[in-house]
Amino acid sequence: MIDLAGVSPAALVASLMVAATPILLAATGELVVEKSGVLNLGVEGMMIIGAVCGFIGAVETGSPLLGLLAAVTGGVILSLVFAILTQFLLSNQVATGLALTLFGLGLAALMGQSYAGIKPPPTPRLDIPVLSEIPFLGPVLFSHDGVLYLSLFLVFVVWLVLRYTRAGLVLRAVGDNHDAAHALGYKVIRVRLAAILFGGAMAGLGGAYLSLIRVPQWTEGMTAGAGWIALAIVVFSSWKPWRILLGAYLFGGVTVLQLNLQAAGAGIGVAYLSMAPYLVTILVLVVMSSDRRRTSLNAPACLGRAFHASA
Repeated sequence: MIDLAGVSPAALVASLMVAATPILLAATGELVVEKSGVLNLGVEGMMIIGAVCGFIGAVETGSPLLGLLAAVTGGVILSLVFAILTQFLLSNQVATGLALTLFGLGLAALMGQSYAGIKPPPTPRLDIPVLSEIPFLGPVLFSHDGVLYLSLFLVFVVWLVLRYTRAGLVLRAVGDNHDAAHALGYKVIRVRLAAILFGGAMAGLGGAYLSLIRVPQWTEGMTAGAGWIALAIVVFSSWKPWRILLGAYLFGGVTVLQLNLQAAGAGIGVAYLSMAPYLVTILVLVVMSSDRRRTSLNAPACLGRAFHASA
């Protein structure tokens, strides 16, 4: 018998937003990377490095903010390795990204060995006076941590930059036709390097959100495929920022729902409930990919292609 009587709708929606935030951060960063024409499959590796660096930084300094900065630094360093290998040494982007994920998972496990079972310093919530006390809307919209609000703000900023600024136009030009962009005098490698580092910073921040806020502890492999889901959501969104928000919150909603069903004693095997978020993601991707023409029109034309200046 399923008993959901004790579940507050406001708490359910609020936990949905928390569950979606690490994926939203990583997917927003990967969107910018792919818009520049680079395919980085190392998101999972950068997220787990961000998770362990953020956790170690917060525990050792006693400051969640310094922990978040350490996570961003860890993600940027790992993305820099990817950038050097793919943009300067012209290695295969797919193989390099996969290697980056494997390397990140192994390095994070090594770094976090002595931190299992330790609680990090708590990250304060930004309870907005008066507004946070409004029934339903208060806990849903005005009682979260700063990183969650930052993730929403960054989606807006990325949309604004890509759509209305010269920097966004240059980024899209490099992703759609790097040879033409180079002929016009744009620094293709420099643009892609900046995009890759931004993606690494976002993935690292998403990882730290997992280990410091959503599940405040360090556990080996705690990203549990979140980086791959972020990659899938970029495709699901057709490379549009606002659709990334929708995709991340869809995954977060399914994740929270299956956890509540487990807690309510649903007569469904735990393994089946646990795989539900990933199954839903696959089904959505299959539906989205059925219109190949539409997908190919939205994808950056030079995605995954190495650039080598001929002159």
